Amino acid sequence: MVNANKKSIIEEIAFASGNFLLKGCLHLPPVSQPPLVIGSHGLFSDKNSPKQIQLAQQCNRNNIAFFRFDHRGCGESDAPFEEVTSLDARCTDLIAAANMLKARDDLGARVGLFGSSMGGTVCLAAACHVKPAAVITWAAPVRSIDIVESQADRKTAENYNTPFKKIPFDISNQLSDIRNILIFHGETDEIVPPSHAAEIFERVKKPKKLILFPQSDHRMSLPADQQAFIRRAALWFQSYLKPA
Repeated sequence: MVNANKKSIIEEIAFASGNFLLKGCLHLPPVSQPPLVIGSHGLFSDKNSPKQIQLAQQCNRNNIAFFRFDHRGCGESDAPFEEVTSLDARCTDLIAAANMLKARDDLGARVGLFGSSMGGTVCLAAACHVKPAAVITWAAPVRSIDIVESQADRKTAENYNTPFKKIPFDISNQLSDIRNILIFHGETDEIVPPSHAAEIFERVKKPKKLILFPQSDHRMSLPADQQAFIRRAALWFQSYLKPA
C-alpha cells in the first residue's frame, strides 16, 4: 500500500562480504514490502554511477526498491583494487548483498538484477545463486579474451587491455537457465563487441529481449539513449517483479 504522506528514502548500509566491509545505498519507496533491484557497477565504476542512480529513482517511482553498492576495492568499499578484483570476488559481493537484503522484513521476496559492463557479467554469473525474477544488462561481456583482442590497436587498450588480461573469465556456459532478461548494448561500443549481446540473447531462455542502440558507445553517452534505457529498464522490472 502506498503512503501518500511519505516519500522515498535512501538508507546507507554497510555489510560484510568475506573479509571485506562493503558500502551501499538502499532506495526505498513509500510502500510496504516492495520488490527489489540490486545493481552491480562496471569494472572501474562505483555505486554512484549515473545509470544506477537514475534507474534507482525511476524504480522508486514505480514502487520498486533499488540497492546500489561498491564492490570491494571500489568507491567507499576500501581495498587494494588490483589485489581483490576478480569475477568470483564480485559475484561473492553480489550474493552477499542479496542475502543481506533478503533477510529484511521490509522488502518483498522478488528480486531483480541490473549490471553495467562487467557488472552485467557479474549478474549473469551470480544468477544461479541469487535466483532473480528479472535481469537487465548493459554492455555485458561474455568473455575477457575478446575485450583484450578488440583493444589491441585502440587508444583505450592501456585502460582496459591490461586489467582484463589479469581478470580472465568466460561465462558462456552459465547462461542457459537465465530468463526474463532484457539485454542492452551500443552498436558503437568501443570496449565490448556488440556480438556479446547477441551471444547472450542466443543462449538465455525466453522471455528475453535484445535492444541495440545504433549510436551508443560503451558509456551510453547520448542523453536520448540514457532516457530510453531508463524508461525501458524500469518497465521491464515493473513487469517481472510483480507479486506472483
